[in-house]
Amino acid sequence: MKVLWICNIMIPAIARQLGVSYSYREGWLSGLLERVAQEKGRNRIELGIAFPVEESMGNFQRNMQLGESSSCRCYGFTENLDTPEIYDTALEGRFQEVLQDFEPDIVHIFGTEFPHTLACVRVFGQPEKTVISIQGLCSCIAEEYMADLPVKVQRQVTLRDRIRKDSLKQQQKKFKKRGEHEKEALRMTGHIAGRTDFDRTQAAKINPSAKYHYLNETLRSIFYHDRWKRTSCQPYRIFVSQGDYPLKGLHYLLQAMPKVLERFPETHIYVAGSNIIDKATWKERMKLSAYGKYLRKLIKEKHLTDKVTMLGRLSAEEMKAQFLQSHLFVLPSALENSPNSLGEAMLLGVPCVAADVGGVHNLLTDGGDGMLYPAGDVEALADRIMEIFTKEAIVERFSDNARKHARVNHDVEQNYYRLIHIYREMSS
Repeated sequence: MKVLWICNIMIPAIARQLGVSYSYREGWLSGLLERVAQEKGRNRIELGIAFPVEESMGNFQRNMQLGESSSCRCYGFTENLDTPEIYDTALEGRFQEVLQDFEPDIVHIFGTEFPHTLACVRVFGQPEKTVISIQGLCSCIAEEYMADLPVKVQRQVTLRDRIRKDSLKQQQKKFKKRGEHEKEALRMTGHIAGRTDFDRTQAAKINPSAKYHYLNETLRSIFYHDRWKRTSCQPYRIFVSQGDYPLKGLHYLLQAMPKVLERFPETHIYVAGSNIIDKATWKERMKLSAYGKYLRKLIKEKHLTDKVTMLGRLSAEEMKAQFLQSHLFVLPSALENSPNSLGEAMLLGVPCVAADVGGVHNLLTDGGDGMLYPAGDVEALADRIMEIFTKEAIVERFSDNARKHARVNHDVEQNYYRLIHIYREMSS
């Protein structure tokens, strides 16, 4: 069986062989690839992988080693990832070349966020042999993008926003456009893979005739080892995995902090991901986005200057270290499907507080594995944080239960065999 994967990134294992930089996004793909490579011979899968590359690499294609006795055919395609709302018809020509060279029995596309998904579906033209795995849904993101920001902030345009044509309103419009491409691609496929009540419901609205397959994610292998301990973490240390655009809800947490600090003045927030607020010089401050400017305003008004540390982009090892050092992981997003950061925190047994949005409840059981709170309710968020800080007994229970639940959701063997079952079902 020949299976062609279409990915949003160059998988790190391949990038390292090519000696090029790579992204830590979508780390679960690395975990899945490792497992497929191990069993390649047994399941007789010949794997091809296509992914975006720098323009200098051109129409890259090469056989790459995945292990001592496993390899795959790799293909590069050029796509402007800075403007994912723009559909480039040149992608169709490239996918025509890739499909003719590899001649796949099945095309598996991971994600709907970029135009290459629609381009590949159009060119392949075989819905019964095409499966699209839902990660996030751009059409839904567009609806929730502003995450209760004040109208004045939503309309604000900084110099950086004007130059880049990237104001908050423009960002929302871009997600709407991406959502249109996403819906078209999903309507043209015969199979959709997802993992939550949320994505199943949304998929059915878009394409009720497509067969939905449950397929959970295998996360990065490093998070399956070691575990959080209350005696080893830094008390009152809160970790957030991302906060560089409104949907991720960092502003909610900042608004909740004064109430938490009244009772626990040692509380400190550490934020991973792109740093959009730390601008030391006036020239750097000129590059602030409207959302970055709003976060800085909140930090100043809430007297949080010494209570927030931006960590920048972190490797898997650095993320794991942050999880283990923290007293609590908070996911304050306005919308999520099945956030990998929450899965990683739970695998390690880190106590978690998360907004009850999208498919989050399929990962975390409120009162069993951690705590959920109504999205956008900063008072409830503050209360949940303080409850974690004060109730040692439930923290230990949450930690144990979270690890057990996450090991079921992200079971390497079960997720792999489920994937193979889907491929066999499609090819029969």
